[in-house]
Amino acid sequence: MNREEVEIPDWLNVSRETLERLFAYCELVEKWNPAINLISKSGIAEIWNRHLIDSAQLIRHMPAEDGLWCDLGSGGGFPGIVLGILAKVSHPKTQMILVESDRRKSVFLSEASRLLDIAVNVKTQRIEDLEPQNVDVLTARALAPLSSLCGYAYRHLKPEGVAIFPKGATAAREIEDAQNLWRFDYDAQESHTDPAALVLAVRGIQCA
Repeated sequence: MNREEVEIPDWLNVSRETLERLFAYCELVEKWNPAINLISKSGIAEIWNRHLIDSAQLIRHMPAEDGLWCDLGSGGGFPGIVLGILAKVSHPKTQMILVESDRRKSVFLSEASRLLDIAVNVKTQRIEDLEPQNVDVLTARALAPLSSLCGYAYRHLKPEGVAIFPKGATAAREIEDAQNLWRFDYDAQESHTDPAALVLAVRGIQCA
């Protein structure tokens, strides 16, 4: 990634120090990717817009208050590490839990959080084996259909918590399918990186 060629959206109004952390994180992914396949080879060429900015936009949907956040299926850290970097300034007392079952990827997540000096707790577990986390915010990107994600959110969110899920062109169908199994309220905002995609903020999840 050439730092001089990336476009920084107006809404990503961060300090030079935070921007340096975001750049450094992309470079860490590029360095580790040949060994453990954090993202696809094509994704490396588009890492800034396709992965980092797509992840960073979720910060705009977070509650104003600090709290406990959890990212499921964190993989290479999109969005968990990105949100951890941004929260260091915007939500300085927030704690971030990253859940990743692949031990090699969880080692990367731990090392990245150490090098970037962000408050992250990495859990190397299968989501199905994870004890209830009782968090204020739950995120997951490219992990599972919304019907499955609602099940995870029902288990791990506080009653007043919010789940933030970026969804692609199938978002409307996923919402319809999920409503056959779950009752919930949601807000849907157009993605900043794909006009066909949405960012869903889901609350009040209950069994249908």
